[in-house]
Amino acid sequence: MRACPDHCETEVEEDGSRVTPQLSCCLQKNMERRESYNNTFSSITEFILFGFPSLQNFHGLLFGILLPIYLLTITGNGIVFLLTNLDPKLETPMFFFVSQLSFLDLSFTTATVPKMLAKFLMNSNTISYSGCLLQMYFFLSLGASECLLLTVMSFDRYYAICQPLQYATYMTRKRCFQLSLVAWCWGFLSPLPSAILVTRLPFCRSNVVDHYYCDHPPLLKLSCADTSVNVTVGSTSSSLVIVSSFSLILISYIKIILTILKISSKGGRRKTFSTCGSHLLVVNVFFLPIIFMYIRPAGSYVSDIDSLVAMLYSILTPMFNPIIYTLRNKEIKEAFMRKLSFCKLFFK
Repeated sequence: MRACPDHCETEVEEDGSRVTPQLSCCLQKNMERRESYNNTFSSITEFILFGFPSLQNFHGLLFGILLPIYLLTITGNGIVFLLTNLDPKLETPMFFFVSQLSFLDLSFTTATVPKMLAKFLMNSNTISYSGCLLQMYFFLSLGASECLLLTVMSFDRYYAICQPLQYATYMTRKRCFQLSLVAWCWGFLSPLPSAILVTRLPFCRSNVVDHYYCDHPPLLKLSCADTSVNVTVGSTSSSLVIVSSFSLILISYIKIILTILKISSKGGRRKTFSTCGSHLLVVNVFFLPIIFMYIRPAGSYVSDIDSLVAMLYSILTPMFNPIIYTLRNKEIKEAFMRKLSFCKLFFK
């Protein structure tokens, strides 16, 4: 009986005649290959998060540092969110967007930090396959939404300073809600193609993610398939959001600075610029590391360096945002003191 050939192709005998392998043999080989592929794909049911390889022996120290940062982030952003929504004197477009930013920072941090704390405290560094993909999607979506929301906030400052007579007419509460909704929707739609493409990749090289959370670039490194399409789609979508947002913010602030320079009094220039100084500081702290992470040549990923840079915008920036807005904003400090006085009277 003729053995089933390794390749289901037409073979040529010595006499020049052409012999086609039996159809059953071809089907058998194809089924074996498909089963082997599916077994390889389904063999990885969880990933191991291995961020900061050089600090694996300092989990206790890292937990002691990260826990206060996370608690400060939750507390600070929670206070700002409540103040901007409960105090009637803060019902302005600027503080509406500040409340949105605080809620975004709460969500952005919660997407990654609790898993890190569990890793450092209980050495729980595994995450399920579906959990990893969901973490990647929500992290990218919330990051894109924050980029777009900061862009909307720059528009608000532009109209407030450069078009003051039209500001109240244009930046109505309905318009603010619409702009915020666009930022959230675009932010959650932009990484969707990248996330869908990742679900179709076979992961058969390793299940160790060289990062402290599931991110797009380190996950692609684990696939044994061609990821050129994934890299192109991911780079295009992230560049579109980051570059367009940063460019629009830059244009807005160029016009704002030119308008401020036309103010005759020095005190007037200082007072006007102070109204957008907090936002400009937040933009720089957030965008500079995120540009480094997502707009650069493929294959330049370095575990420790990228984990450190990612920590700047994913953990430290959400912690600094409420501090920046509280210390530099008189209205929020006054609202906080009013609520604090009310609480003292209520519990007396």
